[in-house]
Amino acid sequence: MTDIMVQTPPILHGPSEKERKYDRQLRLWAAEGQAALENANILLVNSGCGTVGIETLKNLVLPGIGKFTIVDNSTVSDEDLGVNFFLDESSVGKSRAKCCAEFLVELNPDVQGDYFPKQNGPYDLHQLFNGNHIFTMILYTLPLPRNEVEVLHAYAHQRQIPILAVHSIGFYSYFKTTLPGTFPVVDTHPDETATTDLRLLAPWPELVDFASEMTKDIDSLDNHEHGHLPLVVILLHYLEQWKQTHSGAYPVKYADKIAFRKTISDAMRRDNPEGGEENFEEAVAAVMKHVVVPSIPDSLQQVFEYEHRDSNRAKSSFWIIVNAVKQFCAERGQLPIAGGLPDMKAQSNVYIKLQNIYKEKARRDVSDILNIIRDAPGGGDIDPAEVELFCRNVRFIKLINADGNSEVKLAQVVDEQLASDEIAAVAGPEMPLSLIPIYLSLVATSHIGNFSSEEIIQWISQQVPQMGGNERLIKTAQEVERANGFELHNISATMGGMVAQEMVKIITKQYVPIDNTCIFDGIESRCQVLRL
Repeated sequence: MTDIMVQTPPILHGPSEKERKYDRQLRLWAAEGQAALENANILLVNSGCGTVGIETLKNLVLPGIGKFTIVDNSTVSDEDLGVNFFLDESSVGKSRAKCCAEFLVELNPDVQGDYFPKQNGPYDLHQLFNGNHIFTMILYTLPLPRNEVEVLHAYAHQRQIPILAVHSIGFYSYFKTTLPGTFPVVDTHPDETATTDLRLLAPWPELVDFASEMTKDIDSLDNHEHGHLPLVVILLHYLEQWKQTHSGAYPVKYADKIAFRKTISDAMRRDNPEGGEENFEEAVAAVMKHVVVPSIPDSLQQVFEYEHRDSNRAKSSFWIIVNAVKQFCAERGQLPIAGGLPDMKAQSNVYIKLQNIYKEKARRDVSDILNIIRDAPGGGDIDPAEVELFCRNVRFIKLINADGNSEVKLAQVVDEQLASDEIAAVAGPEMPLSLIPIYLSLVATSHIGNFSSEEIIQWISQQVPQMGGNERLIKTAQEVERANGFELHNISATMGGMVAQEMVKIITKQYVPIDNTCIFDGIESRCQVLRL
């Protein structure tokens, strides 16, 4: 009897419970970003009404932050119930930190929540930091006593972790991020259309041979084949013809590109049923964007030229890769290619071949850079996937806080903003006025919750005399006084979403965080980013 082997297909596994739960956000920051979130331990030092801090935590608990600890010495009052949705009537008289932590973890059982101080325990930040907690990021809400702010910043500096301050009063709020030195972001998630790098003016042999083979008898091709030539092939063919009639020069000037575009348009066949060819129309449209000399973006040049103040940071994997790519550019005269190919009119088999040519070139570039890295001190342990990600995003890498935490002169920023306001007064509503009066008024109340408008103006005048008598400052100070230190839930909820978004960017090291202060005007529903 003959045994019959029946081959069964492998079992297809659907998404896991976690993948289904976090499906939407995994599409934003992928598994690596989610893992970074789940490994994060956030400290919130709450004060005042505490609404904006809790709203920020809510937006971190929902996507699955690992742990959080709320530090808050207040007990719940009746006033808290009107601005904090994570409290109820049974919370009155109890620890606000404990009640909020318990309600927040109900949103996501995967998250661990804690609070401080414990029952009858002292409110001592030093005691908290001397414990077993290892925090990866700190958020504190203002107003907060100056000595407590200093303790928090000292801990953040010692541990080299990010720290954020947020202040929300009435219709006004701002938050400020302090990063531990220079903060590079590789996975900036640029727009997909911006990442295309066809390298038409610096083609490599395989690409040239592919295009030449397809266009060697271009005039004798039938309408179907002619109408399905990929735009890359079309452009390379006519670029070569242009060089032959222009002493080897490419059409890089605007006038030359106009003439070159007309050459391609004239080569389009119009005697077909469609009266034209979509692939040639795509090629015409691509001239201005893709017929460009390969260059190094200013943001990447800033990375290449960065001078380290901390020798230990220069030994990180990021900077080892930077040095290798810099050497690669010096030797080749161009950046590694990303390897992507946009959608275009072409036969499927031809498009796949062209796509593979670009992908193979990208793999070779990564391999060459990896060889440079392996020869560098400390390069043996670098993950090839990190190098590949770097090369794929090389034209869009950002260096946040490139100047470190060097002190920004407030008076200089104020002068710039006042000058901008003078221009805006002439330009009209198209150019909005600066929100620096809001920032200054809130900073004046950073350590003492309730100030009269006169006291606010007096404090600001001492810090930046040029703001004295400013009409908008007077109105802003009066509005802050009217709010009397209280938060509006809708404003704090909006700010909580914005702060949480910035914290996610920093934790995942994806997308580009602001540098470094965001001011929000809830009356006009607009914000402004300044480096302060």
